[in-house]
Amino acid sequence: MPDKSSQLKAFERLLIVMDELREQCPWDKKQTMESLRHLTIEEVYELGDAILDKDLDEVKKELGDVLLHIVFYSRIASETNDFDIADVCHSICDKLIERHPHIYGDVKVDNEEDVKRNWEQIKLKEGKKSVLEGVPRSLPAMVKANRIQDKVAGVGFDWEKPEQVFEKIEEELAELRSEIAIGDKNAIESEFGDVLFSMINYARFLKVSPENALERTNKKFIKRFQYLESKAKELNKSLKDMTLSEMDVFWEEAKSI
Repeated sequence: MPDKSSQLKAFERLLIVMDELREQCPWDKKQTMESLRHLTIEEVYELGDAILDKDLDEVKKELGDVLLHIVFYSRIASETNDFDIADVCHSICDKLIERHPHIYGDVKVDNEEDVKRNWEQIKLKEGKKSVLEGVPRSLPAMVKANRIQDKVAGVGFDWEKPEQVFEKIEEELAELRSEIAIGDKNAIESEFGDVLFSMINYARFLKVSPENALERTNKKFIKRFQYLESKAKELNKSLKDMTLSEMDVFWEEAKSI
């Protein structure tokens, strides 16, 4: 087990450094929650990249950056007596205890799905009018679709079998094909969205993260395309002057690397 004493000392050190920076550094003094917001989003994406790259040393560093931002927001709020880092910690602990009655109460669960259903039911009892209230409006569309589907499934609004979801994909593809034939751009966009939504839902049934899957493909494509660029440079050629068949030779080479 990790040494809790050394962990607490490390966290205390971070709080001390944060206080010193807030009081003495011109840049840190000027920051507000609003000015930090876009930086926080960037840090979370950098953490996501490190996780996908399986670079644990980088994951450690990026987690530190995210933790710094949490401490920074808490320090700013403490200056107006709204809350401090202790309130943040107690708040999440209280929430976790409340939403895990199978650990801290007498509720029985058989599997992960039971836990997720209980979680959403408890949130509704807390006063939320919709299970979808907790989905941030500013989430990227793919991540948002995944969270929407996950949340409604938590209250039983879901398909029973993966095969049903795949049939829905085929149905949506047929509707998209029909609208493409008609040529109505607005209808095409709508049906294309339905196809993507169904694909994301199918990924959930396959227990695949659509965000991770697409990002893996992005990284794969970038690697192969950059290989193609490097080979073209070796030949003193510009890609726009090469034929598709010429480029395809190097593309196939890149796939084997």
